[in-house]
Amino acid sequence: MITDPFAFDTRVPAGAYDELLARVLPQAREQKVWQPSDGPLPSLFVSHGAPPTLDDPQWLADLFAWSQTMPKPRAIVVVSAHWENAPLAIAGTAAGTPLYYDFGGFHPRYYTLQYRTPDATAVAHQVAGMLSDTTPLHQFTDRGLDHGAFIPLMAMYPAADVPVVQLSMPSLDPVALLKLGNRLRSLRQEGILVIGSGFMTHSFAVFDRPELLGHIKAFDQWAADALARGDVDALTDYQAKAPGAAIAHPTADHFVPLLLTLGAADDPSRNTAAIERITFGNSIRSIQVV
Repeated sequence: MITDPFAFDTRVPAGAYDELLARVLPQAREQKVWQPSDGPLPSLFVSHGAPPTLDDPQWLADLFAWSQTMPKPRAIVVVSAHWENAPLAIAGTAAGTPLYYDFGGFHPRYYTLQYRTPDATAVAHQVAGMLSDTTPLHQFTDRGLDHGAFIPLMAMYPAADVPVVQLSMPSLDPVALLKLGNRLRSLRQEGILVIGSGFMTHSFAVFDRPELLGHIKAFDQWAADALARGDVDALTDYQAKAPGAAIAHPTADHFVPLLLTLGAADDPSRNTAAIERITFGNSIRSIQVV
């Protein structure tokens, strides 16, 4: 595993993203769209970052290259670490719904970035129909995609030509996210990509105390080993079983989206790492599961 410095280049805010767009936008627009003959799409767990992800050319390139290994989805359903709401809720789905800039203290340019995805109302109705028999749903029509959704998608699908539906996390209970993933599993057979967006480790303490990096790496390796075994029970009980859990995840919000991803999969043991490295002192391990 490669360990990157904690620092990143913000001399031109989102400059690496500008360079990505200039390089890959035609390729993104021409990407083959999913067809039934392609079979079910995988489910994904994406480690997303705050706006400085858009200053990291390697991270952006990795995300884009990952998206190119799959057909372009008909739509995306994403659950982000940054929206916990009970009962379960759906964000705004109208074309061009403004983004939700749920971060603070960054350069003003990050608050002007746009990701104008197509209307996703039909997909939202489909998802609501799958869930509303046992789960009350509310739609926040004015709430756009938060950065846990739009930051990675800006890199993966930079043409912004895929409808996106964001669901809230109904709770931080790993079992609840696993069950929600189960309910969404059939969407993959229709060319809809199911994404849990979090962070394989999410420690701010390591920024000031680099000696904690050993705990981060121990947790990441434990998670990788559990994933290789398809040990969903261990991953669900990560707080008790994983080394360094209290440091790697002082709160559950960035880990439990992984359980949504595993719940949406047919076989959690059939997973591969699309990205596996340390950046900003944390693991950005990201996986796909079939």
